[in-house]
Amino acid sequence: MESQQLKKAGLKVTLPRVKILQILESSDERHLSAEDVYKMLLDSGDDVGLATVYRVLTQFETAGLITRHNFEGGHSVFELDDGEHHDHMVDVDDGTVIEFMNDEIERLQHVIAEEHGFEIVDHSLVLYVKKKN
Repeated sequence: MESQQLKKAGLKVTLPRVKILQILESSDERHLSAEDVYKMLLDSGDDVGLATVYRVLTQFETAGLITRHNFEGGHSVFELDDGEHHDHMVDVDDGTVIEFMNDEIERLQHVIAEEHGFEIVDHSLVLYVKKKN
């Protein structure tokens, strides 16, 4: 499966690429940093360097296999691009990323763009949140 995805994306099948793609597909956490991927590789006994992880993730992003999110706080996280649109909330206290989809928000964005004489071609919505006391 992984090798077919890599070939379809125009990438040569290499062990590091296969291992990293497996981690992204099998992780319970959908939003992983390069360091998270690196630690998971180490935990599973795979000898892949951090620089290789960064390089492969950038290649995956360029090929459209994954999406990079640069949330405030200075860290990038990656998630598999499954073609399904969703927005994000980021907990400012612990960095937890929550995905959500709301039809009313989507509708209002189009209404607002149209009121200003535009049409939306793409968008990214990130809400920075903290738990209520």
